[in-house]
Amino acid sequence: MGCAISGLAAKAEFAERSTEDAAAAAYPREDQVQMIKESWKVIRDDIAKVGIIMFVRLFETHPECKDVFFLFRDVEDLERLRSSRELRAHGLRVMSFIEKSVARLEQQERLEALALELGKSHYHYNAPPKYYSYVGAEFICAVQPILKERWTAELEEAWKTMFQYLTGLMKQGYQEESNRQHHLAHKERPDKRNTAL
Repeated sequence: MGCAISGLAAKAEFAERSTEDAAAAAYPREDQVQMIKESWKVIRDDIAKVGIIMFVRLFETHPECKDVFFLFRDVEDLERLRSSRELRAHGLRVMSFIEKSVARLEQQERLEALALELGKSHYHYNAPPKYYSYVGAEFICAVQPILKERWTAELEEAWKTMFQYLTGLMKQGYQEESNRQHHLAHKERPDKRNTAL
């Protein structure tokens, strides 16, 4: 596949490290923040392309992810996916989130609020946390050819760190919303043991 992280062991390790909760995930160091911001200046020129490549690769490597996307669930033809306006639109939304995240890297509280909110909204999309780390791995694979010789092991580690941090927060947001919805559901129906006959 031409991606350093495309090896199954490397992707498994990336996904495994991404399952840490937000408190345990490291925040990118200052030098990593600067590397990410510099590389984003190049990546953003191709965000629509990166978004499509990222999701086509995601569906190639993890076909079970299509189950979360009602529109793409039954699409087997990857060429049809590449030309899908809906996939392009969703890819652009994800790239917009990445762009906002990069812009907030020096504003940790705002970045945390953004990622937590996205995790909460994914609860309502019925998009479980087990898929979140796959997106970061596929993003990294999609941007390597765009960055060419600018791509280094240090830059890869910086992006991984950022995605692991965001993924941890999204999972936390998803769980908070799940707990809130569960609590609301129990409040709406009275406990039968407490009702008098």
